[in-house]
Amino acid sequence: MKSQIAYLSIYSDESGCSHFEEKTIDLSSTDYAPPAPDLNTSAKKTADKYVFLELPVGWYGDWHPTPVRQWLALMSGECEFEAGDGEKIIRKAGDFVLLEDTTGKGHQTQVLGNTPVRILAVHIS
Repeated sequence: MKSQIAYLSIYSDESGCSHFEEKTIDLSSTDYAPPAPDLNTSAKKTADKYVFLELPVGWYGDWHPTPVRQWLALMSGECEFEAGDGEKIIRKAGDFVLLEDTTGKGHQTQVLGNTPVRILAVHIS
């Protein structure tokens, strides 16, 4: 059985307008941590830095491009992203987002509910 992890990609087109695309990462059985049994892993990729973020209750980030290409792993709370094309999508704890909209006006982000959104952001090249 093929195993995958779903994520949301936010990217900019040639004109600088951001869009959403649902994607997946394929996982395959790997001898990752012997002598533990094989487990499912993705292909190895290089990461530059990481930072933990907390978006407080009520936080709203008006239009902004991402400062760097980065993976977001949402650890608590939920937030709404809006792309430049007007589409909105909600992501919550346990979801993954790949931010690649480094050009153009970017996206908007708004914390929903009464829980801060805690994020592990991993910068990538």
